[in-house]
Amino acid sequence: MNLSTRFWQRLCLLTVAGGLLVGCSPDSSSDGSGGNKFLSIGTAPPGGAFFVVGGAVAEVLNAHAEDANWVVTAEATMGTQENIRRLADDELDLAMANAAISYFAVRGGRDWGTPQSIQAVMTLAPNVAFFITPSNSGVKTMADLKGKRVVIGPPGAGFEHFVEPILEAHGLSLSDLTPVYGTQPAAVDMLSDGSAAAAFLGGAIPTASITQASASGDIFFVPFDEAARQTLIEEYAFFHPAVVKAGTYRGQDEDYPCLNVGSMHLITSTNKAEETVYQLTKTLYENREEVAAKHPAGRAINPNNAARSVGTEFHAGAVRFYQEIGIWSE
Repeated sequence: MNLSTRFWQRLCLLTVAGGLLVGCSPDSSSDGSGGNKFLSIGTAPPGGAFFVVGGAVAEVLNAHAEDANWVVTAEATMGTQENIRRLADDELDLAMANAAISYFAVRGGRDWGTPQSIQAVMTLAPNVAFFITPSNSGVKTMADLKGKRVVIGPPGAGFEHFVEPILEAHGLSLSDLTPVYGTQPAAVDMLSDGSAAAAFLGGAIPTASITQASASGDIFFVPFDEAARQTLIEEYAFFHPAVVKAGTYRGQDEDYPCLNVGSMHLITSTNKAEETVYQLTKTLYENREEVAAKHPAGRAINPNNAARSVGTEFHAGAVRFYQEIGIWSE
């Protein structure tokens, strides 16, 4: 055992005993003699679904660690972009991610430059998002966003990965807007005080921020051009059709056709051991009701969704499990 291994073993043992949420690499913290493997899950800042769901995944894995001998910790991060980079650098073992960002990362697209070495483990809940605006803003179509101050997401979160294709399909670019960055609660405040004309909001349905915005004033859902929506679904594996049913939000009298702009999914690095990923996938899937009891996103761990492709290749360990239970489709 080298000095680095001993250091990580002691650090992980101390932090787990102290109840801290930190990341430890299983490859460096297991001595190969059957001792505990320390696994870290990158999540996102507190306050969002990734943080809670990642914590739920860690809890369920730890509750069923008898045979696997692992200790799993959930680590707060800045979200998908940081998680992907740290997975590729072997600083995390698993991570929550948005499928749209993963899609471009594995291809070296957008601002990634080079393909990132990550693979999918499990597809989780959809992220249904769209532009909303105060009813009196004058914004009635996507084209009306041009020249307006528009909130497109938190700084550094990478929402541009799915906002930009949506704009491009409607004949716009991000430079046609005045992008404003902020959290979803901050976006609602900006719509209310007039400092932004529109905001791109979403998540699970109903989304708390949209519920808040509709409760505090009359809002308008900016419609997708149907041809553009279909083009996005056909061209990008991470876009999927979605509908917000009438009555979901105050003042919404009709169904609103929109998009799942990139499902939440669990990812890992390409070099993670196949057996480890197999056991992780098996444990989560077989105990999916426990994840759902901690967060509704756990309901997406089901035969129709868990192995659904969202544009990022699945890890061999996950594929092996999905093949065994008969839900894998080429």
